Amino acid sequence: MNNFSIISSLLDNDFYKFTMQNAVIKLFPSAKAKYEFINRGKHSFPKNFAKILKENLNEMAYLKLSNEERIYLEKYCPYLDSSYLDFLNKYQYNPKEVNVYQKGKNIKMNIEGLWSRTILWEVPLMAIISELYYKLTGKKRLSDKKIIILTKEKLKKYKKLKVKIGEFGTRRRYSYRVHKLVLKILTEERPPFFMGSSNVHLSHIFSIKPIGTQGHEWIMFHAAKYGFDIADRIAMENWLNIYKGNLGIALSDTYTSSVFFKNFNKKLANTFRGIRHDSGDPINFAKEAINHYKKFKINPIKKKIVFSDNLDPYKVASISSFCKKKIYPCFGIGTNFTNDVGVPSMNIVIKMVKALPEEKWISVVKLSNVEEKSTGKKNMIFFAKKILHL
Repeated sequence: MNNFSIISSLLDNDFYKFTMQNAVIKLFPSAKAKYEFINRGKHSFPKNFAKILKENLNEMAYLKLSNEERIYLEKYCPYLDSSYLDFLNKYQYNPKEVNVYQKGKNIKMNIEGLWSRTILWEVPLMAIISELYYKLTGKKRLSDKKIIILTKEKLKKYKKLKVKIGEFGTRRRYSYRVHKLVLKILTEERPPFFMGSSNVHLSHIFSIKPIGTQGHEWIMFHAAKYGFDIADRIAMENWLNIYKGNLGIALSDTYTSSVFFKNFNKKLANTFRGIRHDSGDPINFAKEAINHYKKFKINPIKKKIVFSDNLDPYKVASISSFCKKKIYPCFGIGTNFTNDVGVPSMNIVIKMVKALPEEKWISVVKLSNVEEKSTGKKNMIFFAKKILHL
C-alpha cells in the first residue's frame, strides 16, 4: 500500500456499519443492495477527481483486520460474536462493487452487490471524497493550534451544560488528521462526559468503546421486504433478536417520527433504552417522545434521546434546557467537531436506493422529518406517503 491512502484500517468506519453487517449476515445473507452518491451541496469537483478517487478505493482492497484489531473488538464489543469476527477476518473490500465516473464537474457513483459486503463502503467513501475534495481544491484549513483551541472552547460549553456528548463525524471530516486531532482532545476528557466515538479505528487507537447502533438503510431494507407501514417495528424486533437489548437505541425518522411512534409499541418502548433523533424540530420530537412514554406509563426520565442532527453548542444548549428533568438527552456531534476548520463543510450523502430481499429489485426511500433529507425516486416517495397517510 502507498503512503497516500486516506483509509488505512478496515475499522476506519462508523460502528453501526459493523453492527448492521453482523445482523445482515445472520438474517439476510443473500440480500443485495444498491447505493448511490448524492451531491446535495452541488459541489463542483476538479478535473481527474474520479480517477484519483478510484485509485484510493482500489487501495482499500488491501485492508485486512489485524489480530490486534480483532482482540480490541472482542474486548470492547462483546455482542459481536466470534462467527461474525471470523467473517470480518476474511473480509476484503472489492473495488469492482463500486462504479465511479466524472461528467464535467460532477461525480456519479453507485455501489452494488451483496448487502452483507457492500454495507461497509458508504462511510469510508464519503471520508475519502471529503478529504480529496479539500486537497484537490486547495481549501486551506485552520492550523492545528487553532483547531485545538476551538475544540476546547466547545468542550467548555458542553461541560458547563452538564451534557453527555459523543463524536459522530467520520463521514464528512475535513481529513483523517483533523479527525484524530479532535478525538485526541475529546478522549483526554474521558467519561462520563464524553460517551465515545462512532469511529471504530480511532476508538481502537485511543482505547475507548465505539458507539452507535443502526442506520436508516436497516429500516429501508425492511420496508422493501415487509412494507412501509410495519418496517420500523419489524426492524426493531429483528434488532432485539440479534442484540438482546444491547445497542438499544432505536432510529426514529426513516418514515417520519409519527409513523415510528405508531410502531414503537409498549414492548419495544420498554425494551429499547432510547431513541435517536436525526431530523426535524428536536424540541417537538422530545415532546412527542415524552408523551409516548407516558402513554405506556413508562417514566421518560429513565429513557434517552440521542440527538444527532447537525448539532453545535448553541443547539445543544436549547435542547438540553428543554429536556431537563423530563427525559435524558445525549448528543452525537459530527461535522461541527471534525470539519469546523474554517472551510465550508460538504453536503454529500451515499444512500441505499434499491434492495433485493428475494427475487426482484425494489426501490427504497427514506422520508425523514424534513423534505430535503428524503431520498429515493419521486414516484416511490409519493407511493410511500400514500400508504402511510402522510
